[in-house]
Amino acid sequence: MASKELKTYTHDEVAKHNKAGDIWIIIDGKVYDVSRFKDLHPGGASVFLDEDISGQDATEAFYGLHRHEVITKPQYARLQVGVVEGEKSVMHSRIVGELSKVPYAEPTWLSDGYFSPYYTENHRKFQKAVRKFVDEIITPDAIAREADGKPPSKSVIEAMEKMNFHAMRMGPGKHLKGLKLMDGLVTPEQFDYFHELIITQEFARSGQRGYGDGLMSGSVIGLPPVLNFGSAEIKTKVVPDVLSGRKPICLAISEAFAGSDVSGLRTSAVKTEDGKHWIINGTKKWITNGTFAHYFTVGCRTEGGFTVILVERGEGVETKAIKTSYSPSAGTAFVTFDNVKVPVENTLGPEGSGIFVMLSNFNHERWVMCCSSARSQRLIAEECLLWVNQRKAFGKPLHSQAVIRSKLAAMIERIESTQNWLENITYQMNNMVITPFFRSLLSQLTWLSHQSYKQQASKLAGPIGLLKMHATRTAQETAADAVQEWVNS
Repeated sequence: MASKELKTYTHDEVAKHNKAGDIWIIIDGKVYDVSRFKDLHPGGASVFLDEDISGQDATEAFYGLHRHEVITKPQYARLQVGVVEGEKSVMHSRIVGELSKVPYAEPTWLSDGYFSPYYTENHRKFQKAVRKFVDEIITPDAIAREADGKPPSKSVIEAMEKMNFHAMRMGPGKHLKGLKLMDGLVTPEQFDYFHELIITQEFARSGQRGYGDGLMSGSVIGLPPVLNFGSAEIKTKVVPDVLSGRKPICLAISEAFAGSDVSGLRTSAVKTEDGKHWIINGTKKWITNGTFAHYFTVGCRTEGGFTVILVERGEGVETKAIKTSYSPSAGTAFVTFDNVKVPVENTLGPEGSGIFVMLSNFNHERWVMCCSSARSQRLIAEECLLWVNQRKAFGKPLHSQAVIRSKLAAMIERIESTQNWLENITYQMNNMVITPFFRSLLSQLTWLSHQSYKQQASKLAGPIGLLKMHATRTAQETAADAVQEWVNS
C-alpha cells in the first residue's frame, strides 16, 4: 500500500457508493471498495447490502466480528481506496520488536513502573533482541507454515543457527563454549536459565503451537542424552550438525503400548553375535519432529534392561506423519524400526541405565514446558482483553459485563501466579552450587554442572513437577474462559 496513492473522502462522498455494483465502506477511518469482494465474503453479499453498512462507517460492525489482523492481510488491505477527511486510524497491529501496551500482556519485569530482582540489564537487552528476531523472522513463517502444514522454513533454521539459538535452547553448559551468542550480546559465561526462559517465552508469543514444536523442539529433548551420555566420538559427530539445524534429532520413547511406563516398551535391541552392533525392531508413536529428524534417541528393551540408543536415519528406519489436533508443522510421526543395525558405540550411558538417562533431563524438559505455558496463557489473556474492548453485547462493550471482568481477573491471577513461581524456580536453578566465580571457569563446568544437577534433582524435581501441574491446570481453565468470552459474546 505504500506505493498506492490514497485519496481523501468525506462521509458524504463515501455514502454515494451504496448500490449492489458500487459499494464502499469505512473501517477505522479508511475507505474500502468492496464492490468485487462482496460475493467472496464468507457471510455472503447481503452483509454489504444492509443500509447501515453500504456507504457507511462499518467500523463497529467489522470489529464486532473480526480481529484487527484480518483487515491487514494483503488480500484485504489492497481494497483500500482512501482515507476519511479529518479522521485518523486508532486500531493498530503489534509493532515489530516492541512491548505490548495491553495490560498484563507482558510479565511484570517488562512492564513500566515495576521491578524485579531476577533480571539484569543484559537480560533486558537480550529480550529486546530476541523479540525483534522472533517478530521479524519467526512469526511470519509460523503463520505461513501453520496454514500449509509444512515444517519451519530452512531460512528460519539457518537464521537461528547464525545467532546460535539451537545451542542456547539446550540451556547453560559447556556446549556453549566458544560460541558467539546472539551476535555477541551475551557470552557463554553470562548465559543462564533466565536467558533461556526469555528465548522460550518469546518463541511462544507467535501463538502457533504446532509450528513452535516443529521449530527444533525435538532437539531440545532429544539431544541432552547425547550431550550428557554420548561418547566423545559420538558427540563430535552428532552435536555440531544438530546445533546447526542441518540434522535434527528427536526423542523416540513413547509407543502405542506404553509411554512413561518404560517397562511396557516393546521396541527391542539385541546384540549381534560378535557384540559389535544392536539390531533394533519395534515402533514409536507421537514422536515430535520425527518426520524430518535425522537422528533418533530411542528407548529400547535390551537383555540388560531399559537402554537408550542413538539411531541414525537409514535402512530399516521409516517415518509416517500422524494427524494430530494441532498443525502438521510439528512433524509428529509414527516411527518403525525394522532390523536396524546400529553400532554399540551409539549406546547412551551403560546398558540397562536408560531410565536414569531419560530422567536426567526431565527437570529441564518440564521447566521448558512451564516457560512456554506461562507465556501462551498470557497471550490468550492479551487477545481476550483486546476482544472485550472491541466487541459489544447488549449495546455495551463486552467488558462492561461483570461476569466477563470476573473471568479476566481469574485469568490474570492464574498467569501471574504461574510466572512468579516459574521465576522463583529459575532463580534456584541458577544458584544451586554454581556461583558466578565458578561459572566463569569453563574448564570445570562439566563437574559443576553434574553437581548442580544432583542438587536440582534433590531440591527442585518436586517443585518443578508441581509447577508443571499448576501450569497445565491453569492453562485449561484459561482456555475454557477464553472460549466462553469469544463464543458466547
